[in-house]
Amino acid sequence: MYKDILLALDINDEATWRKALPVADELRRNFSARMHVLTVVPDFGMSIVAQHFPADFEEKALAEAKTRLEALVGENLDDLGKVRLIVEQGSIHKEIVAAARAVAADLIVISSNKPGLRDYLLGPNAAQVVRQAESSVLVVKD
Repeated sequence: MYKDILLALDINDEATWRKALPVADELRRNFSARMHVLTVVPDFGMSIVAQHFPADFEEKALAEAKTRLEALVGENLDDLGKVRLIVEQGSIHKEIVAAARAVAADLIVISSNKPGLRDYLLGPNAAQVVRQAESSVLVVKD
């Protein structure tokens, strides 16, 4: 039923992958699907903020994110044959939707944690992904 599964996680927050990663892996195995594991490094937002960081800060942040994602997936998955790692930078929900489109994912797996006040005002990333995605979205509750 599923050929390409996109798992979106935050390498800095175990709650975003502790339950979602095993669910996505089980679906991958059951359907012999490819799994794309995505983490998003948030961007600075405003150029006035970016000027306070070293010129190579973004490159280093992306490289570190890739290294940490490789370690996380390597420690938690046995069979990495059909697993692709993706690191993007930008708005989290927008990058998840764009990555799903780019890899032709027919399922996005994402976790949803307890919302904070900011989430009620702006909408959590999981809710944004559900509204904007072209494919099915499985939200794993933390």
